[in-house]
Parts: sequence; structure tokens; C-alpha cells
Amino acid sequence: MSTEQTLHARSESKCELCGAADNLGVYAVPPTSDGSADQCILACAVCQGQMDDPDTLEVNHWRCLNDSMWSQIPAVQVMAWRMLKRLSAEPWAQDLSDMLYLDEDTLTWAKATGEGEAKEEAVRHLDSNGAVLEAGDTVTLIKDLDVKGANFTAKRGTAVRGISLVADNPEHIEGRVNGQQIVILTKYVKKSK
Repeated sequence: MSTEQTLHARSESKCELCGAADNLGVYAVPPTSDGSADQCILACAVCQGQMDDPDTLEVNHWRCLNDSMWSQIPAVQVMAWRMLKRLSAEPWAQDLSDMLYLDEDTLTWAKATGEGEAKEEAVRHLDSNGAVLEAGDTVTLIKDLDVKGANFTAKRGTAVRGISLVADNPEHIEGRVNGQQIVILTKYVKKSK
């Protein structure tokens, strides 16, 4: 039996996402699919078009996921999860997404395309004037700073060359002052030209 015949039998010749009976075709679930029925779903042209091109998303069409997300077929669960993540701005979709449970392997498969991952902004280090600091920059201290544990004061106007950025804290940079590697708050420096 071919993959398409297997999918028609499994789905009773209906789209496994919205239940439509017209314009059905095999949809290989990305990112990798060996073409087997286990890694494909039977989907209508409307669903396939919107899965492939997020710009054509018709929000109300996907209310069908309220039913299809409960499928026992992992490939269907994966596509339901991905589409709910794409629609997460919609309260109803967020509610469904919160209810959807996927086992560990299926969830790993669902996340494989990066769908639903937050587009986190990189940590940006800004000086006292709002200028973006980069590793290797030279900064000037705008205030006398008592250096804890080193028993000296880093004087206002001191140039700190070749700074490094603290990766997980946008308010901290590191640099050498008087031969000592110290952590400096970005609000006490200005970028040198």
C-alpha cells in the first residue's frame, strides 16, 4: 500500500487537520521526512498552503485544531502544535496550546523547525549616553569608582581599553584599570570615539 493510500485509510479520506474532503494530498512533515505514513499527514490544499506560507494564515480556519490536536498520530500532533504556536497571539490558540500534551520525542520533533521559539533580542550593553558598547571598545569612566577588594579608586576620566562584555548582564562590562581586571557598571562609562 502506498503512503497516500495508507493516509487515506488512516484519515477516512479527510484532511487530518481541518476535516475537509477535497483537494487532499500527502504533506511531509518538515524538517526531515522519509516519506512514510508515520512522517506525513493527509492535508487539504488550504491547510498545506497556509502551513507552507505563514503570510497567508487565515486565523479562523485553524479553529479546527480544537479537534485535530487530540489525534493519536504523532505527525498530526506535531503540525497542530506548530500551527498553534504560530497563532499564539490569539487567546483561543494559546488556550489550546496550553492543553496540548506531546510526549518527549514528539515535542522534540515539533520543535525541530524552531516554530514557537521566542525571537529573543540579544543582550545589549549601553553606555551612560545610550551608545551601544561592543567587545574591544574603549570607554572613559564618568565617575570616580571605588574598586572593592583592590584598595584603589578608579578615577573619573580614566580610559579603559579593550573592554569585554558580560554575556548575561547588560549592565556589566569588564576591563583593566591599574593592572586589575574589574567589573564596571555601564552607567558609569561613556564610549570613546
